Amino acid sequence: MAIITISREMGSGGIPIVHQSAEELGYTLINGDTIKDVASSYGLTAEALQQVDEKPPAFVEKLDRQIELNMNRIQLIVLEQALKGDVVIYGRGGQDLLPGINNVFRVRVIAPFEERVERWAVREWIDPDLARSLVRKSDQQRAGFIKYYFDRNWSNPIDYDLIVNTSRLSFETAVKMIVDGVKDRNLVEKKSAAKAKLRDLIIQKKIQIVRLADERIEDIWFNIAVKEGIVTLTGHVYSESEREAAIDDARQVAGVTDVLDNLKIVGYRDDPQDM
Repeated sequence: MAIITISREMGSGGIPIVHQSAEELGYTLINGDTIKDVASSYGLTAEALQQVDEKPPAFVEKLDRQIELNMNRIQLIVLEQALKGDVVIYGRGGQDLLPGINNVFRVRVIAPFEERVERWAVREWIDPDLARSLVRKSDQQRAGFIKYYFDRNWSNPIDYDLIVNTSRLSFETAVKMIVDGVKDRNLVEKKSAAKAKLRDLIIQKKIQIVRLADERIEDIWFNIAVKEGIVTLTGHVYSESEREAAIDDARQVAGVTDVLDNLKIVGYRDDPQDM
């Protein structure tokens, strides 16, 4: 079971490279179209996808919670597709969704800014100044998305196994490097081990979704860890009722075998009954 994640800069040529790589390998491509096709079954509307996909938060408390909920739904789609194996995940923070899984081949496609602007202007038949604005905005949004949701510098080279500069290398060469690279023996992991880790990540994501949708819980920033179906909750909540709700949310997710409660109640907010 191999997984390729491809991060790209707008105008770098990522679109043809990712399609050709998936086709040559016979892998399933997970991209925006894949997500749109199944979005409704995950409670996602077209408007929700447009609002949250690869964008940083709005920094409006109520709106951000809904954005966070929809973002987790998108991430669940990616994880459940990845569980099938032999996939290419295009964007969406794919590599950051798969911590601890050793058979992930992490690719980044880049090119100089002005060259990307020129390519985008030609591709979209638009004025170069407009293309320059769109490419710059895309860079800022994607960098902000990765930084906010995964606390990672989008352009840090150490986070990738292969970086392809399409200013110097052809798309065909890029595809060949990806096809050859994913077969490297250092990326081999037993299928059973990879699937077990992915199943735990899926359980974790489902609990996060239930938690975000649960109006009984005001504070959503406690931590959820899952190993072999055992859930560990750590961090703080504001009341005993929130603690019970958090445990209840975890227990209702399929695949959970036990819930370990390490939550602390931090009662620094006034109890409404005392007001």
